Amino acid sequence: MLEDLIISRVRVKLLELFLGNPGSIFHVRDAVRRVDEEINAVRRELLHMEKCGMVSKEPRANRLFYKFREDYPLYFDLLALISKTKGLGGDILKNKNKIGKIKYAFLSGKFIRNVISAPNEVEMLIVGNVVLPQISQFVRTEETKRGREVNYTVMTEEEFSFRKSRRDSFLVSILEQSRIMIIGDEEEMLK
Repeated sequence: MLEDLIISRVRVKLLELFLGNPGSIFHVRDAVRRVDEEINAVRRELLHMEKCGMVSKEPRANRLFYKFREDYPLYFDLLALISKTKGLGGDILKNKNKIGKIKYAFLSGKFIRNVISAPNEVEMLIVGNVVLPQISQFVRTEETKRGREVNYTVMTEEEFSFRKSRRDSFLVSILEQSRIMIIGDEEEMLK
């Protein structure tokens, strides 16, 4: 999907690498291994990304390390795009017909930024009639990748509407946090 917007395949892979691992730094050769592209193509894209202000480089012990700049004006927009094309968000979008009828699905801002949430914070909410074993499979895959448990909640549309009308403290705490909508309209969800 991201390839539809960004023509350079190598740049797409580098964006997925950097924004799929927020806050991480990568040595050029490590980036080459992870994106599985030619070193010259990776260097060319990193140079372009540096000139655009997307990444910053830092020399350490005769090596150059790159990090995506959080002050880049489109950082959070790109982070949202990556969260919808890769990982748990990408799995949900690609398999939404197998999962069931989803009205709303979102990932918390902390989850997207790879910040560990408090034990009682929900990192993903799905509203609709869904196949729970299918969701659990995607969540387990993400838990293995991240090396920690992912807190998520699934509600039917009726339960969601009822809890929202009652201003249920659990649901209110979920809706108050920052989020990236994977499926559904955020304005409609919050009405």
